[in-house]
Amino acid sequence: MACLSPSQLQKFQEDGFLVLEGFLSAEDCVAMQQRIDDIVAKMDVPLHCRTEFSTQEDEQLRAQGSTDYFLSSGDKIRFFFEKGVFDEKGNFLVPPEKSINKIGHALHAHDPVFKSITHSPKMQALVRSLGLQMPVVVQSMYIFKQPHIGGEGGISRRMIRAPLGSGPGTSFLGSEPCWDNSLFVPMPVRRGALVLIHGEVVHKSEQNLSDRSRQAYTFHLMEAAGTVWSPENWLQPTADLPFPSLYT
Repeated sequence: MACLSPSQLQKFQEDGFLVLEGFLSAEDCVAMQQRIDDIVAKMDVPLHCRTEFSTQEDEQLRAQGSTDYFLSSGDKIRFFFEKGVFDEKGNFLVPPEKSINKIGHALHAHDPVFKSITHSPKMQALVRSLGLQMPVVVQSMYIFKQPHIGGEGGISRRMIRAPLGSGPGTSFLGSEPCWDNSLFVPMPVRRGALVLIHGEVVHKSEQNLSDRSRQAYTFHLMEAAGTVWSPENWLQPTADLPFPSLYT
């Protein structure tokens, strides 16, 4: 089991983040990477659906907001790409396996390996020790952070669905403030570590300038008890895939 100790729980409550080294076994990590390799090898994305992923607002609206490929990805396994990996016709300029920014947003629901990791007894025990009564899995992503080109992660704003017929499919609430970089706390982690981050904690991931990828599997939980999911949120549960309980 993986319940948090009282001191770990207190640290998470005070800081809003916590690193648990060695949470996943070496076998877990290998299983996820091998499964991703298999998914990528079978990737077949039509030219008109080859969407570059960005956290910059103008680029994000231009590349994602106007396409149903992104907006309807909440209950599917879909591919999103780094900037500058396609020519003007949508053909790959780099090997396809080196072009992907992330895979989202329903690995936890549709892939047996990631479903097993997400709903493992160890994960359930951890979440119970956080005090969540009815946690549901909202979305999941496999992030590649490709060497030399792996894009940076955003740290604020809320992306919402734009009103029907108003142009791009998404818009933003809030703005990107100028943060003092000296206030960020570096969190280097080893393979197999789990990083807990509260939804209100400002966080970011810088561009990967190394020779190796920095892959990560991430999923988002929401306490469903007493919570109303905003109809403005870009990601919406569907009849085919309502947000699943973590405890099942």
